[in-house]
Amino acid sequence: MSDMQTTILRLLRATKDAFISGEQISHELNISRTAVWKQISRLRQAGYDIRAISSRGYRLVTSPDTLSPTLISAELSTTTIGSTLVVNDETISTNSDAMRLAEQGAAEGTTVCADSQQGGKGRLGRVWASPPRVNLYCSIILRPQIMPYQAPQLTFLSAVAVAQAIEITTGISPEIKWPNDVLIKGRKIAGLLNEMSAETDGINFVILGIGINLNMTREQFPPDLRTPATSLLLETGEPVVRSHVAAVMLNQLDHLYNQFLRLGFEPVRAEWQARCNANGRRVEVSDGGQERISGLFAGIDDNGAMLVELDNGKIERIYSGDVRVL
Repeated sequence: MSDMQTTILRLLRATKDAFISGEQISHELNISRTAVWKQISRLRQAGYDIRAISSRGYRLVTSPDTLSPTLISAELSTTTIGSTLVVNDETISTNSDAMRLAEQGAAEGTTVCADSQQGGKGRLGRVWASPPRVNLYCSIILRPQIMPYQAPQLTFLSAVAVAQAIEITTGISPEIKWPNDVLIKGRKIAGLLNEMSAETDGINFVILGIGINLNMTREQFPPDLRTPATSLLLETGEPVVRSHVAAVMLNQLDHLYNQFLRLGFEPVRAEWQARCNANGRRVEVSDGGQERISGLFAGIDDNGAMLVELDNGKIERIYSGDVRVL
C-alpha cells in the first residue's frame, strides 16, 4: 500500500463516523479530486468499505481484518514503538524473528508481528497456541539504558499496556496474574514472554513478546491447556479488528515505556498492582516440585519479585513459580 493510501486511511479514521470531503483530502495530499477517487477505489479493492455521498465526501465503514504495517501504522501515535513494522504471514516465533533483527542492529522500537506462529513460546518453555488469522502475536525490540537486574520491570510494563488496550477497545477491565498473565474472569486472555541480551554492566536489547487471544473460537484452543483461556470474541460476542487492537496496544506501550524511562518503575508498579488479581488475598506458590509456599500477597518489589507475607509475619520474595490465588 502506498504512502498516499496510508494518509487517506489516517484521515478517514480521524473523522470516525463523520464524512470527510474529497476537497479536504485533495488539499491534504496536494493531489486532484480525480486522484483521490482513484486512491479510494484502490482501497476498496483491498477490502476497505468506504462510503461516498455526493457533497458530503467519504466515510470509512469497515476495514479488512488483516495485519499489515499500513493498517497498524495508520492508527499509531508513537515516538518509539513501531518505528519500524515487520508483518509476516507465518513464522516460527516473532520473538525469534525480533531476536535475529536485534542482533543485526535493528533500531529500538522495531516491532515484528505475524498472522500465525508454528512455534509460539510461552513462559517456562510452554507452547503458545498460535492459529492463523485470529489473534495478535508480536514482539518489540527495546534498547533501554538500564541495568540487567531492572529488565524484569519491562514485563510488568507490557502487561499493563495489554490490559489498558483491552480496556480501551472493549470496555472490559482485565486483571493481571503475577508475573505476566492477563486475565478476564479468571481466564487467560494474553501472555507475555520477555527475553534479553545483556553484558555485566548494561543491556544490549530486550525483546517484549506479546500474544493476545482476539477472535479465537473455543474449538481452536488446545484441550490440554494448563490454565483456562478465553478470547475477546468469546467475552464480548463480537469480533475485533486485529490491526486496531495492535495499534492501541503499541500506543499504550509507547506511552508507558517513555514514562518508565523518565520516571522509573514506580508508576508502572502502581498501575500493575491496581490490576493484580491477588490483591488482599492469599496465594500459594509452587516451584514445580514438592515445595509450596503460601501466605498473603503483599505486592511486588523493584525487581518484580512477588512479596508473600507468611503466617509468621516474614516476607518471602518469589522470583519464579506457578501461583494460585486462594
